[in-house]
Amino acid sequence: MGDSITEGTIVDLPVGPGDYVEADDVVVVLETDKVSVDVRAPEGGAIVEIMGEIDDVVEVGSDLFSLDTDAPPTVKNAEVSPTDEPASVAEPAAAAAPASPPPAAPAAGIPPPPAPKAPETKPAPAAAVAPMGGRVERRTKMSRMRQRVATRLKEAQNIGACLTTFQECDMGNLMELRSKYKDEFMKKHGVKLGFMSCFVKAATAALQEVPAINALIDDETNEIVYREYCDISVAVASPTGLVVPVLRNTERMSFADVENNIALYGQKAKEGTLALDDMAGGTFTISNGGVFGSLMGTPIINRPQSAILGMHATKMRAVVSESGEVVARPMMYLALTYDHRLVDGREAVTFLKSIADKINDPGRLLLDI
Repeated sequence: MGDSITEGTIVDLPVGPGDYVEADDVVVVLETDKVSVDVRAPEGGAIVEIMGEIDDVVEVGSDLFSLDTDAPPTVKNAEVSPTDEPASVAEPAAAAAPASPPPAAPAAGIPPPPAPKAPETKPAPAAAVAPMGGRVERRTKMSRMRQRVATRLKEAQNIGACLTTFQECDMGNLMELRSKYKDEFMKKHGVKLGFMSCFVKAATAALQEVPAINALIDDETNEIVYREYCDISVAVASPTGLVVPVLRNTERMSFADVENNIALYGQKAKEGTLALDDMAGGTFTISNGGVFGSLMGTPIINRPQSAILGMHATKMRAVVSESGEVVARPMMYLALTYDHRLVDGREAVTFLKSIADKINDPGRLLLDI
């Protein structure tokens, strides 16, 4: 596991003591602060003991199970020859109960006793009517990942001096560029051309123009650490929560490299196979709430980073063109939340305006302006 992970919670035990496992079979599933980790058998053998139960917290480096590698393999799902099941035969009663004698005939001249009255049946009480609308409550245990996300996000608010600035960009030229070349791009690179690659490249160029956005504060030494590389974290939704895999050295990546890496991380997130190394580090984060329809928001910084870019939904809006005409254009709001302890307002606005200009006119990316 990564250096920042010190413990994990057992969430699944696919096998138990006595079961035979092959090499690389999953024996224990641990949930950490970031991802779920499959602990696999190093070689084939029989499980002797599992040192823990579901929901137990175990430390990194502790023994989780013992394995008898000398045990013979067992046949899984062996077919059992069918056996004739004995027919169920009712046992005869030990002794038949004697038949009750017929009732004696009434004596002559004596009237028969009156027949007993049937007991009066009382009407059943009406069933209680349930209130309209359910008021059901349900509780589930908070996963370690969700706990860690909550702690980190609140920590960012408590420690950083967070401020958000906004810009809007015209997506028309980028949409036209994508529509024109998406088929050729797919044919050559084997991956779809999306908008995220352009935003990643625009953010990378802007990070190199404004180095403070790419820096961090080392609180222990009271030093500012400037990074000469760009590792951009891309927020991705997974079945277990928000995960933030990292695109490393985006200053060296092409558009196709970015799209391939994003597609790979997206698939891993859906399958739950993201590794800790995939999410370690990162100098800047891009969060795209627009895929869910968000019009505008203020993202929270992913500490120890100093800023995060929020993308939002593209909507047709009336804007005034350079010629003074009111026209409908596909517009997107951009938000940059930054740590004011390190980043001044001038730098933040310059950075975000640089991204907006590159999206408005993608030719700027080609010419590096």
